[in-house]
Amino acid sequence: METFATRGYHNASLAEIAERAGLTQAGLLHHFRSKTALLSSVLELRDNSEIEQLGPERPRGIAFLNHLVDTVRRNAEREGIVRLYTVLSAESVTEGHPAQEFFRDRYDGLRAMVTEALCEACQLGEVREDLDVEGVATAVIAVMDGLQVQWLLAPQSVDMAATTRRVIDALLADLLPAQD
Repeated sequence: METFATRGYHNASLAEIAERAGLTQAGLLHHFRSKTALLSSVLELRDNSEIEQLGPERPRGIAFLNHLVDTVRRNAEREGIVRLYTVLSAESVTEGHPAQEFFRDRYDGLRAMVTEALCEACQLGEVREDLDVEGVATAVIAVMDGLQVQWLLAPQSVDMAATTRRVIDALLADLLPAQD
């Protein structure tokens, strides 16, 4: 993870990764048939750790958005994971990058989860039903990812969790149900 995070996929060498893992390059390739397979496993490991933290059932409605803020707060304590994700997601937009499909699928899945939570919030009466759920979901994800870049460059100057909370609150403020 650390090698991909600091060097990116293209600049990370299997020899360096093997050495850091205490293996020979042949030993590394015994476990992972290629550099691409290793990258896929690293990305799956990162996502699986996030899913495990959710537990058996994800929070619903606004509670899921609160969970996202908690995730951002935890990420501020995991610089290596944040760097890995940030570097590889940005790098994946280049032609032929082996993680492009992974990140495309990941964003589709994340947008679907946030959209579903916002639809639930509408059904639960937590926000008005005329909420542009897809637009808000996309904006929340964009803020979270953009904050990661800023935080990695200036961790003392960026409070990712507080800013994420502020943006989510602002996006939803005009959409609270009318009080009788």
